[in-house]
Amino acid sequence: MTRCGFAALVGAPNAGKSTLLNQMAGAKLSIVSPKAQTTRFRVLGILMRGESQILLVDTPGIFKPRRKLDRAMVAAAWTGAEDADITLLLVDARSGLTEAVEEIIARLAQAGRRVWLVLNKTDLVAAGALLPLTVAITEKLTVEHVFMVSARTGNGVGDLLDRLAATLPEGPYLYPEDDLTDLPDRLLAAELVREQIFMQTHEEVPYGATAETESYKERPDGSVRIDVTIYVARAGHKAILIGNGGQKIRQIGERARKQLAGLLERPCHLFLNVKERSGWDEERARLRAIGLDDVP
Repeated sequence: MTRCGFAALVGAPNAGKSTLLNQMAGAKLSIVSPKAQTTRFRVLGILMRGESQILLVDTPGIFKPRRKLDRAMVAAAWTGAEDADITLLLVDARSGLTEAVEEIIARLAQAGRRVWLVLNKTDLVAAGALLPLTVAITEKLTVEHVFMVSARTGNGVGDLLDRLAATLPEGPYLYPEDDLTDLPDRLLAAELVREQIFMQTHEEVPYGATAETESYKERPDGSVRIDVTIYVARAGHKAILIGNGGQKIRQIGERARKQLAGLLERPCHLFLNVKERSGWDEERARLRAIGLDDVP
């Protein structure tokens, strides 16, 4: 009998949700950086474990929204949790019970959904600190299971996957067994460009930029040409992204192209264009283009 169901990863920014998704799936599905709020929309990882198809939903970190972009990101996170069979509450064991985690716990408790607690980064804290943290959380929220993992090293992740595979509801698979994600190639291209912006620029630049695939064309030789526009909020950000003589933008494009070619398993020709567009993070069209549903 086959099993299939959704497990949503929910937590505060930088809890390690994207790293855990990539570790569980054994492939790079969600962009990862040391900076918070990297993921902006729901990403689905499709994982086969025995006779079970686990549909892992990586959601943006939940935080206090200010811009329209922020509100759309938080709405996407809660929608991912509401649609799931099981919610995996991921907590950074180093940070512990922060105000952000407390707010997420309160909302999950109110919703009354099935929650499993996953303490992440347990390789970076003393073992004696884990039990008190678990007790503090479970006093506020009823959880079915508790897992201690390190998304970075993979320690404990196998146990979590085995339990998910055995617990998800019986039913047919919803996706082909060899699919890795439901993320369209156009969106994947833009996300890999955005990841390189996060990795290669600093301060406020990554948060003031978005990437949007303008054109995605199959070529007769089996390769693909992809044109991506990077929108930035300020002229100063544009100058930083382009770099001296265009060096920075070439570097961003080259690294994104290599990753994209590996994931798509075909040669890729990636062309980047940088445009200044003040207030893009308040525009409905821009938010829809990066995969976020419209919010008030």
